[in-house]
Amino acid sequence: MQYQELADDIVSGVGGKENIISVMHCATRLRFKLKNSQKAQTAALKDNPGVIMVVESGGQYQVVIGNQVAEVYRELTARHALDNQNEAADNAAPQGLFARFIDLVSGIFTPFIGVMIATGIIKGLLALALVLGVMSADSGSYKVLFVASDGLFYFLPILLGYSAGKKFGGNPFVSMAIAAALVHPMILEVLQQQQQGNALTFIGIPLEVLNYSSSVIPIIFAAWVSSLIERWVHPRSPSAVRNFTTPLCCLLITVPLTFLAIGPAATWLSRMLAEGYLWIYSLSPMIAGAVMGAIWQVCVIFGLHWGLVPIMLNNLANFGHDTLLPLLMPAVLGQAGATLGIFLRTREAKLKAMAGSAFTASIFGITEPAVYGVTLPRRRPFIFGCIGGALGAAILGFWHTTIYSFGFPSVFTFIQVVPNSGIDASVLAAFAGAAVALLFACMSTYLFGLTEPAAEVVAPPAPVSPPTNLTRRESVVSPIAGDVIPLEQVKDETFASGLLGKGAAIIPQSGRVVSPIDGVVSSMFRTGHAIGLTSAQGAEVLIHVGLDTVKLDGQYFSPKVANDQPVKVGDLLLEFDLDAIKAAGFDLTTPVLVSNSDDFVDVLTLSRTAVSEGAPLLAVLK
Repeated sequence: MQYQELADDIVSGVGGKENIISVMHCATRLRFKLKNSQKAQTAALKDNPGVIMVVESGGQYQVVIGNQVAEVYRELTARHALDNQNEAADNAAPQGLFARFIDLVSGIFTPFIGVMIATGIIKGLLALALVLGVMSADSGSYKVLFVASDGLFYFLPILLGYSAGKKFGGNPFVSMAIAAALVHPMILEVLQQQQQGNALTFIGIPLEVLNYSSSVIPIIFAAWVSSLIERWVHPRSPSAVRNFTTPLCCLLITVPLTFLAIGPAATWLSRMLAEGYLWIYSLSPMIAGAVMGAIWQVCVIFGLHWGLVPIMLNNLANFGHDTLLPLLMPAVLGQAGATLGIFLRTREAKLKAMAGSAFTASIFGITEPAVYGVTLPRRRPFIFGCIGGALGAAILGFWHTTIYSFGFPSVFTFIQVVPNSGIDASVLAAFAGAAVALLFACMSTYLFGLTEPAAEVVAPPAPVSPPTNLTRRESVVSPIAGDVIPLEQVKDETFASGLLGKGAAIIPQSGRVVSPIDGVVSSMFRTGHAIGLTSAQGAEVLIHVGLDTVKLDGQYFSPKVANDQPVKVGDLLLEFDLDAIKAAGFDLTTPVLVSNSDDFVDVLTLSRTAVSEGAPLLAVLK
């Protein structure tokens, strides 16, 4: 039931089903392509306790869910009849070239990335079993498990044919048929004849056959060409026969064209890409490691990490190994270490629970809960995690740590860097670099990452007075009469973590909300449960009446102002039925935040007791 409600809230929050072109999911995120991202209610989505963060990047509107994303995706697609059939719709908002590239890569690789990671882990375990002498390469058990781990990668063009076909808007089964032709056993026989000097031709044109098993780029280009042919042929074919004439034309044209031109050209491009990466890496593996370890999590935040996936797969296809992926493991464990430091340091029960679960997810490669919920809102822990990642990855780069199967950086990477020849210095460097990243981030965060005291404050603190040396400040008065509680005690991690800004919360005693500043209404939410104001001095104040009250869809709320309306301190903004909302089972705790707190020196709470309308509540220090 919780996933059903969350799915409904998300569809509503992105502007409704009619605003969705397509949706897919990766390990932690729902990735929407929207017709108009301006219709999305980003603030409302961020307020939802089931949503960790909302990110717009690479032409996608990404809703970060966490480990339950698959369950939410199933409910969302089932309840709202959503799929990717219209992936190539032309009515999307224009995108830049780089954004289109990231969207293309993520759309092609996301559907089966989890299976690829699983097969990579199996291959790593087999390598470890050979080194430890647990298995023999000649045994039946080894051979069965090896084909389980290698089969997907060997026939990778077929999977890419399906996902690329869908992404380009063509028939995915036609592109799968093209891919199957590329890896057909007869092609290997032709390749052997070619190597023996028996050249073949196709209608008189010399045929250069290559080994396309495990290849990445050729089938993607072939699927794109096939989709172009399909879009031209399909509307021009008689409706009675187009179901087979369109695939027929696509196969008759694309398969020979792929063997004659697309395949060789794409293979040359893939080799140049692999050699180019190798050249850059060889300039200074240590510096390359430090840079990748530092920026990887920043790339993950904006979804840009998908741009590196083809490079990793291309390296594996061309060389049988990859040196890029291992450099990313310390970046992941750096954020895990920072999260562990917060877990050990904090005495706040909610933050400790959040950090504990996020740490567990991080060591298995899922860092979004740690980054968005724990380290990034507190800034310094995130920075310590990135520094730790840079230090650890520099060690891996110096010792040329190499991975032999695909995966995403996590603790499983340790087994994937073990070569069949046995444990060597590069494997030991992986453990050393990971330890440095985790311990540095953990210790730095524990010592310097949190501003809160290590011990709980039992007695309620006295009202805070702004420092006398900071005379430039702006006052935010209480918009509601009620009892003030610290923001960290709000039963909503999004508010309690400070992710949306600093401030305080009020348990209201009446159903009135008045303006706490002189300024303008910057955002009156359609549902009436929240109001955004901008003061004349630039402070952006958010008043969110109750928790999860967006689900009431405006019921019991009566807004009295509109967007862009000027307001003065004390002007009535909103009335709400306090008793009815309570009876509906909602928590009426009302956060009052300065959402652009980063633009100021600090935001202090001036009262920790009961307040009346217009009483001093917050001081914004400039």
